[in-house]
Amino acid sequence: MDSILIKILSLPGIIVGLSFHEAAHAYVSHKLGDPTPKAQGRLTLNPLAHIDVIGFIALLLCGFGWGKPVMIDNRYYRRPRRDEFLVSIAGVVTNLALAIVLAGVSGMIYKSYLASHSQLMEYLFYIFFYAMTINLCLMVFNLIPVPPLDGWGIVTQLFNLRQKSWYYNLYKYGSVILILLVFLNVTDYILTPGISIMSNLLMSIFF
Repeated sequence: MDSILIKILSLPGIIVGLSFHEAAHAYVSHKLGDPTPKAQGRLTLNPLAHIDVIGFIALLLCGFGWGKPVMIDNRYYRRPRRDEFLVSIAGVVTNLALAIVLAGVSGMIYKSYLASHSQLMEYLFYIFFYAMTINLCLMVFNLIPVPPLDGWGIVTQLFNLRQKSWYYNLYKYGSVILILLVFLNVTDYILTPGISIMSNLLMSIFF
């Protein structure tokens, strides 16, 4: 398909994936007693509250991206280490759940397309299929254990990394490290097989 058309058909998946990802962080933190996400207007699925322009463009053009980070205050948590882990993992779990649902819908539309060969059904299929793939991309990318990604928050709480002497120095330069990994294509060694495995698994179930 024409690359411009692919980008257009990918837009709904990007908007939904980023919005649900960030809203999941906000909602879980809110449920754990933190008033910060609500005060900042993040308890919503409205894309305007969650989408970072640069992250949106990066996901559209490069296949990875990010939303506006949800600010939290762990002083409100009853069990900070456990609760921060739950907040960190909420986004990727939500993207996985969305990918599963979207795979199911894609499979149904694909079967309908095979029966009708309707161009409308073809476009609908690609919209949902790309949305599934984008959510898998967001899930796998955010699981990379480099700050400020969710994967870093997950391993931080699992292994109590804040007790390590090097933790804050690494966190301070995390964004620089992540940019270098992206531009050196190191992240491709994680993204490509991770997305491929998950995509093939979902397709084998629903197609």
